[in-house]
Order: sequence, then C-alpha cells, then structure tokens
Amino acid sequence: MNTAKPSETSLQPREVRCPACAGKSIYSSANPYRPFCSARCKGVDLGAWASEAFRMPEPTDPADVWDDTPKA
Repeated sequence: MNTAKPSETSLQPREVRCPACAGKSIYSSANPYRPFCSARCKGVDLGAWASEAFRMPEPTDPADVWDDTPKA
C-alpha cells in the first residue's frame, strides 16, 4: 500500500496547447502564465478581451435567413 501523500509523489506537469498561439504550454504552478505559454500570449489574449474581439454572435431573425426578396 502506498502511503505517500499526493504532494510527495512525482506528478508530471500536464502539457496543453496555448490558447493564443497553439504552441506547447506547461500547465503547472511553475508556469505563471498558465494556460498560456508566455507573457506575450497572455497579453495578446487580454487585449482581445479588452477590445471586445471575443463576442457572442448577434441573434439572427429566422425571417431574415429565409427572406429572398431584395432589400431597398
């Protein structure tokens, strides 16, 4: 039976894709930018949020999608 505490076991850090550049990023407390790979990628993402580049699409009216009549 293993009586070692989880903090004492050698856990391998998880490697994930950086959301900004899709590069490799280490997801652990040793990476201060996680889930990003660098300060640059973290800043790029923050800038996109600040400029409202990430938005939910406007709801479309079903009548507009199927309406084939030209608009004046």
